[in-house]
Parts: sequence; structure tokens; C-alpha cells
Amino acid sequence: MVIPFLSLYIESFGNYPDDKVQIWSGITFGITFVTAFIFSPIWGRIGDQYGRKYILVLSAAGVGLSVLFMGFATTVWQLFLLRLFMGIVTGFIPMSQAFISTQTPKKIAGKVLGTLQTGNITGALMGPMLGGMLADRFGFHQTFQWVSVTIFLSALLVLFGIKEVRMKLSDDSRDYRSYSMKEVIQFIFQRPVLLTVLLLSTFIQIAHFSIQPILSLFVQEIHGPENIAFFAGIAFSAAGLGNLLMSRNWGALGDRFGHIKILIILLFIAGIVYLPGAFVTDIWQLIILRFLLGVSIGGIIPVRMAYIRQVAPLSMQGEVIGYNTSLRFLGNIVGPALGGIIAATFGFSAVFISTSALLLLCGIVMFLVWSKQEMDLGKWRHLLKH
Repeated sequence: MVIPFLSLYIESFGNYPDDKVQIWSGITFGITFVTAFIFSPIWGRIGDQYGRKYILVLSAAGVGLSVLFMGFATTVWQLFLLRLFMGIVTGFIPMSQAFISTQTPKKIAGKVLGTLQTGNITGALMGPMLGGMLADRFGFHQTFQWVSVTIFLSALLVLFGIKEVRMKLSDDSRDYRSYSMKEVIQFIFQRPVLLTVLLLSTFIQIAHFSIQPILSLFVQEIHGPENIAFFAGIAFSAAGLGNLLMSRNWGALGDRFGHIKILIILLFIAGIVYLPGAFVTDIWQLIILRFLLGVSIGGIIPVRMAYIRQVAPLSMQGEVIGYNTSLRFLGNIVGPALGGIIAATFGFSAVFISTSALLLLCGIVMFLVWSKQEMDLGKWRHLLKH
């Protein structure tokens, strides 16, 4: 609800030149993920040991307070510090993924996590449009207050509506023994495909978030100032609609044909779809491209999570997902700042071109690492057979 007008909110603090607004938008947007990058594995490990329900409540309450106070900010530094604090408790969605993943059998993990992603994306679909409408009608300050109310309601729903159950989904003793942090890290580094999936999370997020904080400024450039928050909300929501329609289907396809295969395909599709954004001249062209981007991006998170569910023992999944989340947040730190700098230096089109190239490169790297593992497994099977 607040992302579409974050840069416009910064503009309201003073008479900043356009390039300063773009850079501050990137920095303020990304600072949340600096602290989130540090704390995500810590929360994941705590969740593995003590359960995840009350961490979800703590996260929602903390984010709700942060957003509430953002509505009273009067300087960009106050907004910056509040978003920095929010990063400490940010992690409701990845903790939800770990929570549901550990209570889901492997064979349907992609479909179930795709359903969770559908819920996430429904919010991403409704939020920007609703936030833009509220901002145009009531102003930025009241919109922050309404957002905080919805987040506090989420905390109450988890507190009173969820019972955490320790389910036995496996007879493998490795799923229920305790692992030290060193053992978890060794487990990751001994599996090249898993390590690559985690590392690529950073670059995928750099690509995806490079345009996010400056999208409303780009919409303003191609459409004009009329109802700018509303049209920026539509541009954000178009990607959410594509996500909503396909995320569950991509997860189910991953269960059927292999999560890494589907991940590689999605990376190439996203890279190809991003490129024409550099040449749009009309708001509706951008909206169509954002929808197609959502169709491809929508499957990347559930197939990645389902792959982690497949290869990581249950008792370390929260921590592994925590590292994945931390690396995603690292991309969220770099992406907005990098996108703001590229836009200020070379123009908005350069952001789309560089993002497209990065996603295609991610697809190539993932394909090469996965192909090598498949060839090595094929050799071992051949040797064992003979």
C-alpha cells in the first residue's frame, strides 16, 4: 500500500531535485533490508528451536508500529530510521513459508507454497491500488495509519486463529535431530545447486527491486502528474495480478517436472519480458509488461522454497530459509539503491535493460550448475549399475 507513493512522500518533505529524490527513494526503500539481512537467519534459527507462531505475532506487531509512526514523519531522516528499525522485525512472509513448509509433505510442497504465494500476491495486487486511491483521496499520512491497522489485524489473526502443531512428516531421523549453525552452513556448501539457489536469491531480488522504488517516478514521466498515485498503484498491481494467476500453477509444475527446471525457465522468461520496458511510451504498455512479468516472477519464490523443502532436513529448514531470506534482503538493499543511481545517471530505460541482462545471466548460471549436477549423478548411476 505504501510502496507506490514512497518516493512521492519523500518529495513532500522538501524541494528536492529529481535526482536526489530518486537516490533517497532507493536508500530509504532499501535500508529496511539491511537490518533484515542481519536478523533473518537469527529469527529462522529461533523458529526452528522454539516454534514460529509467536515470532509471526512479534513481526506483525513491530512492522505495524513502524508503519504507524511513518505517518507522522516530517523529514526523510525520520522515515529512514523508521524503515531501518522495521527491518529488525521484518520477516512475516518468510517465517510463514518456513512455518507451512515444515508441516507440508515434500511431494506437494510446491503446490502448497504456491497457494501461500497466492495469498501473498493477493495483498500485492490489492495493496498498491488501494494505497494509491487512499493517498490521492486522504493524503499520505492517513494512508500509513490505515496500513498499520491492517498489519495489527494480521498479528491478532495469528495470535488467536492459529495453533502450531509439531507434525511427523518423515521417518528420517535427520529431519528431527538438532543441527549447529556450523553444520547447517556445511550442509549448504556441500550442495552446489542449493548454494546456487540461495546465492541467486540476491541477484533475482536486485533485478526485481531495482525498479520498485522509482516506478512511480517512471509512471509520472510517461503519464503525467494526473492521479499519479493511483496509476502507480495500477502498475504495481498488474504484476500482482500475473503472480496471482500463475504462482500456484508454477508450484504444481515444479512438483511434477522438477523445481530447478521450472526455476530456470522462469528466469529466462522474466529476463525477456523485462527488456521491452525500456521502450514503453504509454502507461498501458507498462501495465501489460508488468502483468507478464508477474506471470513469470510469481513462480520463482514457491519453486525455490519447495526445492529447499525437498533437500533440507525439517529441523534446519527455518534456518536455511532464513539464510535464503537474508540473501534476498541483501538484494533488496542493493537493488533499490542501484536502480536509483542508474536511473539518476543514465535514465529509466537503463534500469530495465540492466535488469533484463541480470535475470538472463541468473538463468544461465542456474542451468550450468544444475546440468553439471545431473551429469555427475548420471555418471554415479552408470557406475553403480555396472
